[in-house]
Amino acid sequence: MGAAMSTRGHSGEPAGCTPMSTQVGTPVGDFLAEPQVATLTTLRPDNSPHVVAVRFTWEGRTGTARVLTVDTTRKARNVIAGPGGRAALCQAVGFRWVTLEGLAIVHDAPRRVAEGIRRYTARYGTPPPAPPGLVVIEIAVDRITRLNLR
Repeated sequence: MGAAMSTRGHSGEPAGCTPMSTQVGTPVGDFLAEPQVATLTTLRPDNSPHVVAVRFTWEGRTGTARVLTVDTTRKARNVIAGPGGRAALCQAVGFRWVTLEGLAIVHDAPRRVAEGIRRYTARYGTPPPAPPGLVVIEIAVDRITRLNLR
């Protein structure tokens, strides 16, 4: 038998995947500014992944990703149930993608929710729905991976 081929690069990432610091360059920043949806992955209390499509915002200066949601949703409950837990957002369009990973916290403070609404409106061109119990999940991004964005 021949030698097994590794699908991992030198950094431990999948081959062709480029890990990077949270300081993103123009191609990645431009991609994250596109009004696309992403998948948000959080962990349920049994440690199984919960993956859901979301709209989000990215603040590159502070490395903060924000997702508006309602406090009773599974994604919010997962973050609340696992203090200090991590979450991942992955925006993919065709063969380009960026994943933002970091510690996630749910905030219900009016100032933080208002900032999430302001950024969402700027990115998507329309305000988000405003149901009762609106909260913002803030992800302090400490790891970014990408593919086909230089």
